[in-house]
Amino acid sequence: MRLIIATPSPFARKARIALLEKAMPHECVIENPWQSGTAVPNTNPLGKVPTLILDDASVIHDSKVIVEYLETLGAAPQLLPSEAMQRIAHKQIEAIADGICDAVVLILLERSRPAAMQSADWMERQRRKVVAGTSELARLLGEREWFTPHGFGLAEIATGCALGYLDLRFPEYDWRAAAPNLRALAERLATRPSFAKTVPSAQVIPTTA
Repeated sequence: MRLIIATPSPFARKARIALLEKAMPHECVIENPWQSGTAVPNTNPLGKVPTLILDDASVIHDSKVIVEYLETLGAAPQLLPSEAMQRIAHKQIEAIADGICDAVVLILLERSRPAAMQSADWMERQRRKVVAGTSELARLLGEREWFTPHGFGLAEIATGCALGYLDLRFPEYDWRAAAPNLRALAERLATRPSFAKTVPSAQVIPTTA
């Protein structure tokens, strides 16, 4: 399998971590979807990463779909619980974590515009989403080690990827001070090889008009 990624993408990181946790052989191919001439649209019509290319050349894109596919292969560990409400909890937490990342992306894109064209109101609206989403993740985790009795799974992966993305792209938000329980979770996750091997790094976002 080949996984098309961008090095800062929390969505690509989510898929990478799932593959690493399940010890599935794969090759990572780095692209920058923001650059002209990128090959990403050749595998995903929306021009987004990650995209998983299977050995038979079949293509699966979007991190949510990729993780669902990997779960069907039966490789341990199971990242989504079998019990219905725990499974929904993991997917709901994933949606919140992904929403935080989406808001940060929108802030970055706005900041890439000429200063005179940037909307402070728009960026503040996205910042509020980041704060509210992080606060909700902290509330859902509470004082537990993991989000659900299932233990480590998709909820923790998605949350860890979102927190890592905040560190990379939105460092002015001190989520550690706001949510000590998430700080403790992030510290636990950082000891896992799958997280240590996938620490995000920046790529250039071209200036837009």
